[in-house]
Amino acid sequence: MKNETYDKLKWVAITLLPALATLVGAIGLSVKWEHVELAVFILTAFDTFLGTLLGISSVKYIKVNEEG
Repeated sequence: MKNETYDKLKWVAITLLPALATLVGAIGLSVKWEHVELAVFILTAFDTFLGTLLGISSVKYIKVNEEG
């Protein structure tokens, strides 16, 4: 993965998705959207998945660079 791609995905995982989940939850609950809890759960689950993959990628990158 290119560094630029990693940086963009990291920004999505650290900044965008948590902010979006909070926004959807706050607005959705205040206007009584149906299934807002499910939407927040899905956004949070996807964010956790993405963050985990990026963390694994980072560990592998560091390990390869330390060895070589």
